[in-house]
Amino acid sequence: MPCRPPSRSRSALLLAGLMAVLGVPVLALAAPAGAAVPQGTPAPSPVLLQALESALNARDDAALVALLRSGPGLDPAELRQRRQLLRQQFPDATWRVRAGTPLQDGRGTVNLQVSGTRVLGGSTYRLDAQQTMVLLSDGSHLAGQTLLTESSLLRSGEKALPVLLQIPDAVLTGQRYDVDLIVDEPLNGALVAGGIAAVSPQQVAAMESPPLELGALGGGGLFKTVRAPQTPGSQTWAMLLVHPQGVVSATKRVRVVTDRRALDP
Repeated sequence: MPCRPPSRSRSALLLAGLMAVLGVPVLALAAPAGAAVPQGTPAPSPVLLQALESALNARDDAALVALLRSGPGLDPAELRQRRQLLRQQFPDATWRVRAGTPLQDGRGTVNLQVSGTRVLGGSTYRLDAQQTMVLLSDGSHLAGQTLLTESSLLRSGEKALPVLLQIPDAVLTGQRYDVDLIVDEPLNGALVAGGIAAVSPQQVAAMESPPLELGALGGGGLFKTVRAPQTPGSQTWAMLLVHPQGVVSATKRVRVVTDRRALDP
């Protein structure tokens, strides 16, 4: 049976509760735009990556404090604060750290994933998020980072609603590009509501969510064409989709670059 889109008052309550759960960004290792680890930097050793995973999953901050040093894009105090906030929101949060594919310039990459659950208003929300980054190591500590990609999905419902987040990782300054969150199954007459909003650099730094206004959607998801700024840096987008089978919230950070070669690192 078709589902009526939520009323404005119900949408506002749902939005406030959901976006309070999901900070922006959701991962601990978030580098400021413009932070750069030098070319040719190798990936940290497997031993160091295992130590990072263990420290992120530890109950206290002692191991993480011992592992970090201040450096390009890496503020240990800020990282600890983000991790603590995420732990408050998702007490069972679990991190996974793995070596990624080296970049064309020789820098090694690291993939970081985090998952967790939280019960809010009788509903269970499941978080899945990931980052790809370059980490600078002195052999025994992490001392810098450059964030390459970052995205997250937060879903409710008995069964995770299949969705596709189709947003580029990087775009050129001034380029027009699509910001899409697509429901990857037939709607069968059900109505869907949702909204998209840009997240300001100040909101990103404070892990705050932007105000979002929900509207009825005519298609199977959220679709918006936007333009990148004329200066390099990054843009972060927040999306909220309300479906009869559950709610989906997503975030995505897009790098804005001036060199076309940087689109495919």
